[in-house]
Amino acid sequence: METPSSSVHHEPWNKGKIVGQKEPFKLKEIWALRVHLQMQGRVRELALFNLGIDSKLRGCDLVALKVRDVCHGDQLAARAIVMQHKTQRPVQFEITAATRDALQAWIQLAALKSDDFLFPSRLHESPHLGTRQYARILGHWVDELGLDRADYGTHSMRRTKATLIYRRTKNLRAVQLLLGHSKLESTVRYLGIELDDALEIAEQTEI
Repeated sequence: METPSSSVHHEPWNKGKIVGQKEPFKLKEIWALRVHLQMQGRVRELALFNLGIDSKLRGCDLVALKVRDVCHGDQLAARAIVMQHKTQRPVQFEITAATRDALQAWIQLAALKSDDFLFPSRLHESPHLGTRQYARILGHWVDELGLDRADYGTHSMRRTKATLIYRRTKNLRAVQLLLGHSKLESTVRYLGIELDDALEIAEQTEI
């Protein structure tokens, strides 16, 4: 006889979805979206986008940041250190001048204090922006850039600056530290380096 538990059909979480490594944003796409958000006065989204690119944090860590994590008193810090939720390992990142300006504008507009979450939720049941909300916002950015949502996700933000740094320096160890990976192999897989390098070589080869 069939038990109640065996008769329950659970659909896989990824049914109908394209899974796999998400694309990083290109420099021209980063600047296009920054200008678009600035022109439309979307202060919170500009701060979120800039910090997401700079910090290279996973979505769960980015949305849980507090004002004190990026500020020294009333001043925005040039660098920040955050404990990663997934690995419980600290990771350090630079906060560029453009990101500091965007954060300062957002903190002032939202009247945020040191102990406040940097991106408070507009939903009563959550104290800060949730990862699903963050993913939806990113989806709208992808739409506005005219890109395919299936190719991009929150990890696109995490991969973007790391990929740019690797392509400029070829310094895997530096990228490993910036991403907070414990193993170099994780960084290689995360960046998809072997495939990227093969394609780059192929493009430079004349037939």
